[in-house]
Amino acid sequence: MAVKDAFAPLVDLIYPPRCPLCGQAIAAQRGLCMDCWSDLEIPSDQHGESGITAATIYNDTARQMVLNFKHGRKIALAQMMARQIDARLSDLDGDWLAVPVPLHRSRLWHRGFNQSAMIARELSKLGKTTLLVDALIRPKRTPSLGGLGRTQRREVLRGAITVNPARRGDVRGAQILLVDDVLTSGATSDACIAALKTAGARRVHVACFSRVIEGR
Repeated sequence: MAVKDAFAPLVDLIYPPRCPLCGQAIAAQRGLCMDCWSDLEIPSDQHGESGITAATIYNDTARQMVLNFKHGRKIALAQMMARQIDARLSDLDGDWLAVPVPLHRSRLWHRGFNQSAMIARELSKLGKTTLLVDALIRPKRTPSLGGLGRTQRREVLRGAITVNPARRGDVRGAQILLVDDVLTSGATSDACIAALKTAGARRVHVACFSRVIEGR
């Protein structure tokens, strides 16, 4: 038994488990209440596109979960998100590297953590991938992409994401699981994929907690 599991009853006694979204009492520290679970929308398929695995569709509940994680600093949600992604992933053949979408250092300093890196780390603990947390870097600071159209997003991201020179040898010929919290227009993931393919990655598959579906 892990030490953290041995102390779980004591932690639950001191800090009664609550749903991180609505605050309702729950059975364990890690999880959501049944009402919030039922409000998460699980994709029935991958919407006709290959190369992308999304654990949820971006609705109000998924949005609140992401906001609580990134801005509410409820970092324990990373494990739950990773498990939901893992449940949607098909068996990965061969060796795969879990590579998070990078943040520019100014945003990393402001937030204190890279949410995609935390999800990737938890995913790697589940045994299907090996974490390569610094494979991608973001040397160019970009403004928020919110409110920009697809073409504008791609233009803003031009040259903003590249492969870490120290990791080019690891990336070359590798199968990459590109991990993100939310896939919106796909502009950021496309920039990451382009950088990885330029560096010689053999295959790139995108895995995200939630995906925005146009027209919803």
